[in-house]
Amino acid sequence: MISGGGSRLLTPAATRRIGLAALGFSVVYFLSDVIEAIQGGFSDGQLWLTLVGEAAIPFFVIGLFLVQRPAIGRLGLVAAIAYAYAFVYFTGTVIYALVEHIHDYSDLSDELGGVMFIHGIVMVLAGIGFGVATIRAGVLPRWTGATLIAGVVAVAATQGAPAGVELVAAGIRALAFAGMGAFLVFGRPAVTVSP
Repeated sequence: MISGGGSRLLTPAATRRIGLAALGFSVVYFLSDVIEAIQGGFSDGQLWLTLVGEAAIPFFVIGLFLVQRPAIGRLGLVAAIAYAYAFVYFTGTVIYALVEHIHDYSDLSDELGGVMFIHGIVMVLAGIGFGVATIRAGVLPRWTGATLIAGVVAVAATQGAPAGVELVAAGIRALAFAGMGAFLVFGRPAVTVSP
């Protein structure tokens, strides 16, 4: 049986794997953003790295929800599902960019237009909801929830800004998920197995 604020469904080993995924894939995704900023647009290698990072997000976000059950509540559930959904869509946009040889994010956004914008709104609202639910749950460090809220708002607010500004915004969001993951791997999470 699992005690503390965490889920009764997860073993410490599963919790650690979720943490490793959140930490590792957040770093991969941010690295792809750094490469994109340095080279001033997309490249096949950078897009493959983005694809790996983005494809993992739906899975580790659902995992982070499970780690915080039941304390994270319905808001956490709805937000996790919505955030995961948004990144299933965004993963598809990376595949599209690879197949169509799109040069940069601006071109991709122009081609996909309103549908991409709507999914961006879903991502922001879901990120805010997941951040709030994480703060309320108190299973993971509350600063990670606050950082996620700041990160998703910053990512949306800096669309079209200079690459360095967009990179800082992406870094804030990546820090939130990496912090959640690092806590599960290196910290003393509330999820423990009792005899």
